[in-house]
Amino acid sequence: MSRFVVHRRCSSRRPLIAFLLLAAFGILFAGCAPPELPEDVYSFTEDDVARYRDLAEGGDAASGSELPVPYLESIAGGTGMIVTGTGGQRTAVLDISNAAAFDAMRTTPTTDQKRFQVTNTFLNFRNAPSARGAFLRRLDRGDPLDLVEFVDGEWAKVRLPDGTEGFVAHRYIGRVVSEERLEEEQKAYDNLYVVSYRFVNFRSEPSQQSAKLGEIPGQTLLRPTAVENGWAAVTHEGKSGFVSLSYLTAIRPNFLVRQDTFTLPVLLYRLDGATEEALQSMGAHVGALKQAGYTFITLRQFHALLLEQQGRDVRLPENRIVVAVSGVTPVNVSAISDTLNALSIDATLFISSKYLGLTGITEKTVQTLLANGFDLQSGTHTGDDLRALTNAQAELELTQSRALLEQVTGRTVFAVAYPSGGTNDRIATLSAGAGYLFGITDGGKRTFSRSEFLRIPAFAVFPTMTAEEVVKFAKGEG
Repeated sequence: MSRFVVHRRCSSRRPLIAFLLLAAFGILFAGCAPPELPEDVYSFTEDDVARYRDLAEGGDAASGSELPVPYLESIAGGTGMIVTGTGGQRTAVLDISNAAAFDAMRTTPTTDQKRFQVTNTFLNFRNAPSARGAFLRRLDRGDPLDLVEFVDGEWAKVRLPDGTEGFVAHRYIGRVVSEERLEEEQKAYDNLYVVSYRFVNFRSEPSQQSAKLGEIPGQTLLRPTAVENGWAAVTHEGKSGFVSLSYLTAIRPNFLVRQDTFTLPVLLYRLDGATEEALQSMGAHVGALKQAGYTFITLRQFHALLLEQQGRDVRLPENRIVVAVSGVTPVNVSAISDTLNALSIDATLFISSKYLGLTGITEKTVQTLLANGFDLQSGTHTGDDLRALTNAQAELELTQSRALLEQVTGRTVFAVAYPSGGTNDRIATLSAGAGYLFGITDGGKRTFSRSEFLRIPAFAVFPTMTAEEVVKFAKGEG
């Protein structure tokens, strides 16, 4: 079991955050000896609590933002949040409507052949297989459901995760499948046909001169027991007979072939110090990677590929790599921008939102970074290790950062670099709930699956590393 003791520096905290931390962690020291702590939980000394108390009572408030640390409070019944600070209130909208879609993107193809998902922007869920059926609820793209049966050529009976059964137009649902299982699952529908005209004559023999047993309505599903010379032997309403293949169309559900494993090395440069040395080494690393044939993309470009994969089978091209930079501050942001521009690469920058402001990283600076093609994502709000915080504090760090960054950039923020490179199941779950698709952590692997999107294992790059070492990692030779 690992136990951590964290010592905070007073000069980098605002009274409000200090008060929040004091209120949350002060309980640990009330009345009795501390309990045994599970792994990944941090303990605090009484000196730490004393420093928080001092800050809360008016200690050092130095910071690079034009406002004291804003506090976000949920608006009842909605996803909006209020940012409050000196000078009044302003609204920062935290949009978590993408959370369900991001969950769907993280879903690994299952072997359960009944499991489908909504492929349209939205889909009406009804109580009968007809557009006149009563509307029960709206389903959104990516929502999971289980196929009970195809009713006809247009409608399917489905079961939602809560057990509710109803009907949907099956052209708007799809079966997510891996490439390895595609052929096998398609075979299950090889002998399924739909009557593609208003009706088809049902005859006693495979001949137009034979006796007519009746008519089979359009959109009826049929599974022939035999097909020969343009005729299909079928059973309908308890009778056996024949129909002309000219009036039947083979039918199968939508299959969404989804790439499940990605080889995409993420190089993470943490500029916690020695910025000049780190940026100099970055130049050597990038040059060597270009010589090795690598193309640099951002996490936003990777996200765009995943969106495209929701509708069709496209793959991440080979030899793609991500350069990510955390520890971006008002002091080093210009040097980072100049270095990356000189290297002519796209990169993802993780910014702690506490630095945003008139005396910190200004809106003009942010817009310049965006104009230069950089992808801006969250470094949380204060940059504190989330594992050391309560659920409420960690959620505040994650949601506050997203809201403020999205307000300044005007773009969706969907990735977070976990401070200190650490996370656990609790923090990953909170990140998903806060509307993040990706979480960047330490791990040193260049390949990851969809189920690891909230724990993408980045390779932490240090100034002392040689270009050869970085290239070896990218190639999987390290």
